[in-house]
Amino acid sequence: MGAVTIIPAESVYAIFEAKQAANADNLRQTHEKAASVRRLHRTSSPIINAGVLSQGRKPQPILAGLLTLESDWKPAFGEPLQKLLRAANDESRLDLGCFAANGFFVRDGADITADEQPMAATAFLFELIARLQALGTVPALDARAYARWLA
Repeated sequence: MGAVTIIPAESVYAIFEAKQAANADNLRQTHEKAASVRRLHRTSSPIINAGVLSQGRKPQPILAGLLTLESDWKPAFGEPLQKLLRAANDESRLDLGCFAANGFFVRDGADITADEQPMAATAFLFELIARLQALGTVPALDARAYARWLA
């Protein structure tokens, strides 16, 4: 048996698909990959803080997005992109994306906004950092649940 690497799903805050260009096929693939990661089982255990036992924290939603150099759509953030983003269910939705040559988009619930600017990658990075900060720290994982996989 080969080596086994265990990466706790609880430690995943965000996933991104990187492609050359944004187009319908790449967007659909990214939706599918987002859903596959969000379907992973994540655990949560009670924690002790300053000697007090607290309930385990519910795992936060995993952010998902698409990173590309450019968009095949003209305009980059027009109706074809908006339609595909809105068609995704909660499991496969994309929360944000950056098309470096065009700008970036963010999704808040049903609202999708785009910011077209020359400093797209930098502006996107600040938006990503803000969203990660809002998620806070990861929940305490149930180590025994992972240990069961070693048997």
